[in-house]
Order: sequence, then C-alpha cells, then structure tokens
Amino acid sequence: MLNRINTLFAESRDLTMNRLQNDTLSIEIAYIATLCDESKVSDFILVPFTKQEHPFEELVLTNPVFKRLDDPAKWADTILHGFVLIQLNGKIYQLDAARIIRNENPQTMVETVIAGPQIALSEDLIDSVNIIRSRYPNPELAVEERTVGTMSKTRVLLLFDKRRVDPTVLTGVREKLDRVSIPMISATGELARALGDRYRLFPTMMLTERPDRVCTGIQDGKIILLIQGSMFALILPATFFNFMNAVDDHYDSFWMTRCLLALRYMAVILTVALPALYVAIVSYNPELFRVQLTFSIAGSRSAVPYPSFIEVFIMLFMIEALIEASVRLPKYIGSTATTVGGLILGQAAQQAGLVSSIMIIVTSVVAISNFVIPVNNMSGSIRFLKYPLIIPAIFFGISGVTIGLFCYLVYLADMRSFGKPYFRIISKSASQSGDIGQVNNE
Repeated sequence: MLNRINTLFAESRDLTMNRLQNDTLSIEIAYIATLCDESKVSDFILVPFTKQEHPFEELVLTNPVFKRLDDPAKWADTILHGFVLIQLNGKIYQLDAARIIRNENPQTMVETVIAGPQIALSEDLIDSVNIIRSRYPNPELAVEERTVGTMSKTRVLLLFDKRRVDPTVLTGVREKLDRVSIPMISATGELARALGDRYRLFPTMMLTERPDRVCTGIQDGKIILLIQGSMFALILPATFFNFMNAVDDHYDSFWMTRCLLALRYMAVILTVALPALYVAIVSYNPELFRVQLTFSIAGSRSAVPYPSFIEVFIMLFMIEALIEASVRLPKYIGSTATTVGGLILGQAAQQAGLVSSIMIIVTSVVAISNFVIPVNNMSGSIRFLKYPLIIPAIFFGISGVTIGLFCYLVYLADMRSFGKPYFRIISKSASQSGDIGQVNNE
C-alpha cells in the first residue's frame, strides 16, 4: 500500500507514511498531515496500537469509525478528503481524521433579523446538521450524502422530511446532482448554477444562511442542500413569493407582516418600472401629470442637453457603480465612501446640467426600493430587470412599458422550479395549513 500511495503522491511533502509493528502485529498507515488532525490519529491508531491494552485487530473490527475500503482506485480521493488509510492483515481500512477549520459560533451576515436567532449555519457539514437537527427534532428528517465536482469531489448533503417531501421533486434533484459534471465546486452559488440557474432571469433556488429559514423549508416539504466549506444552504423548490418573505415575518404580528409584504411588492414594481416610466412619460406622455408637475419637470430638464433615456442610463450607471463599490470596499470605509461619493456625484451632476433634479429623486427611489427585497439573490435579479424595460419605453412610450411588464409576467408564469409552478399564488404549505386548521375546527 505504501509503495502505491508514494507513487500517487510523489511530489507531496506533507504526505505521512509509517510502518508500525508491535509484538504481535504489523500495520501500515498513510495520510496527509495538513488535512488530518494529528490528535485523532494518535487517539485512534498510535496509542491503542502501542499500548496493546486490547487487541488492535479487534478494535478496528468493532469500532464503527474504521470502515473497510476495498477499491484501490479510491485511495487517492479518500486521502485527499482527510482520511487515514490503514493496512491490516492485507485489508485496507479508512479513518475519518479530517482537520476542520471553522469559525466558532458563526453569526448571520447577509440575512439580518431583529427578533429571531442570530446564529448562522457553519462551513462544516457536521456542525450545520447539528444546528438544523437541534431545531427540527423529528425522526422523519432524512440526510443523504452525494459527491459533486469531477476534481473537487465536494461533499453535498440532502436534508428533507420523508413524510412531507414530494417524491417527484426528490427524484429530480437526485438525478440533477448525478449529472453535474463541472470540475470544481467550492461554493453554494456554483452548485445552484450547475443545477439550472445559470441563464434564468429569476432564481429558482433560495440561498440562505439562516437555520430557522432552513427548518421552515423542511417543514414545508422542501429539500435542503448543504455543501462542505460553505455556510450557505440551498432551499428548493422555491417560488417567487418565497423570496418576498423575510425571516422576521414569522415573529411579527399578522397585520404588520401583511403591510410589510405589500410594501415589498410595491418596491419591486417601483424598482423595475420607474426608470422606464420616467422615460416614457417625459418623452411621450407628459399629459399624464398635472400641469404644475409637468412644468416643474420641464424646468428641471431645461439645462439637460440630451434625451431622457441617456439621462436615465447615466444615473443608473452611477448608482450601480456605487452599489458595487460598497460591496467591494473594506467594510470600515465602504459605507462612508459610497455615501460621500453618492452625495457629491449627485449634486455635481445636477449643477453641471448632466441630469435633472427629478432624475436624482427617481434614482434614489429605485435604489432604496431594490434594497427592500429580503433575499439577496432575488434582489440581484430584480436589479437587472429595469434595463430591458427601458428599451421599449424609448420607442413606444407607455405602451412599450406595458408590453414589457406583460412579457415579464408571462415569463414568470411559464417558469418551473423543479417541476413546480414558479409564480403560483397559493403554495402547497399554505393549503396544507388551511386543511389542518379546518380539521381542527371541525
């Protein structure tokens, strides 16, 4: 065994190989020191083999941490995932001794809430499953393991409630995971793209770091995908209306939640349609406004030397650049730099006659409305939708905006998330809860 492993990892200086012998037995061990926890190797192999308090052969056969490995073709992949290979009496066994580097007590960074739990999922699969099981103590919770990535061999866990999950969706997810053939997968977003979200305008899988959202999804019959090395989980299938629900909606009162939901849907309409409506009304249909407002808009644009759609593209480019800068800059200076930059650029552009003061208000409303969307990957998709809508507004005015919005609705109605309608208004979980409530009332 050692000769073959030495051939496979001839250039690996962190490869450790030992041939150990005591009074009655001889074994061979091989592992990569940088991937393994030396204390586990000592506790499970070196100390028991050296002290000989119990027959080491009997310990290997009875302890479930030692597993038989019969296929020599899997030796390289096994060692590269932090396992120790042990040759005992001509048979090969593996011991999981991976050294996991993780952040203790991870806190939520993307999906912040006020009243809910603040702990996030972990980059280690074992810790993430521990967090989820502690919040969903149900024996029906099933955990399956898959491997994706032809080179990375990344571990992926499927979590679902056996009684609530749709078998058709589960079969489809398993088949798609088996068909993933890209070489490297190191993040949850890469897995989402490989499963079918690469060219879609709207995400069909929800990316979350919150265990309470994950447990709610399992209760609703959804499937959870966890990937080794990433603290984000994928919830699928997901509908458009799932992305509009924040975690705080489970903790606020009924009427407060409904008001916030209405606010989010109005914000989506504003961020998608407001720039196109500005171009259409200013260029084609100024009679839609009152006379005083029409004169005010015309006066503010009197110093602007080009059409309204160029003005819109200039301001949208500036706000997108500020948003991107706020993401890429260090967090200690990001907010200050983007705030000062936005104020200075907006005021200077208006005074120089590049844009009108009304356009600055429109751009601010669009940017703020986009940030109201609670799930980040849906927020990114909504940011893109306003640009194609400006094109028909340039040539056809209000009619072009109406046709563009209708095309978006048709596209949403035609979409499917793992076979489930993406734009359905009443979800399965809602109907199930209504049926349960009706039975309880009876």
